[in-house]
Amino acid sequence: MNLTCYQPVSIQSEDRINTLKERFKKNGFDGFSACEAVELVLAFGNERDNAPRVAKPLIDAFGSLRGVLDASPEEMAEAGHISKGAVTFIRFIKEAAGEYLRLSMIGKNAVHLGRREVLDYLEFTLSGERIEKFLAVYLDSGGFVITVETLFEGTINQTAVYPRRAVEMAFKHGAASLIVAHNHPSGDSQPSESDRLLTQGLVLAGRAVDLEVIDHVIIGKGNRFSAKEAGWLDNL
Repeated sequence: MNLTCYQPVSIQSEDRINTLKERFKKNGFDGFSACEAVELVLAFGNERDNAPRVAKPLIDAFGSLRGVLDASPEEMAEAGHISKGAVTFIRFIKEAAGEYLRLSMIGKNAVHLGRREVLDYLEFTLSGERIEKFLAVYLDSGGFVITVETLFEGTINQTAVYPRRAVEMAFKHGAASLIVAHNHPSGDSQPSESDRLLTQGLVLAGRAVDLEVIDHVIIGKGNRFSAKEAGWLDNL
């Protein structure tokens, strides 16, 4: 999806939006520029007449449709003259997409589903969050996804509280393994020393009750860190 933005000149907004809708009906977002995708989203969010004018500053500010979806209501309002209804609709789209991805994983075998798809879900859900969130994907003994739990939001005593909570929820769901993840609101996914200690605490707490920690993922803005891929879990 390229970043070319429409400059409103001769085509009326109503005609343009109808054209975009027809293109979407035929091919989805295939062939859409980032601006065109945002225009269509805005049109459905009660910005039909202003969509071309509002879309460009949003793309200029956030760079892509994903960047717009990740933006906070305050950031969107600051970037362009966008209505509260459109902001709410954009938030709804991201939440609905995240819930669709979550429900699509439940009951699926993580091996067949692919660990990469689980990581993609975690990145989609946590990228752009303004506070730290801690999630866990719980799997049964056959590797099937049981559920996804939000364990904490906000600053916590990670090394002590987080592993205990993760294990407690594993018992609740009868899980045999889990993938844990949290975000760095700064946007930088590079792990800190406390992240390394947290990973160690999770693995040791899980090992004590025969619960496997498959991975600990840190999500930034458009980037992620995997403890498994970095080899952190090999020597614990």
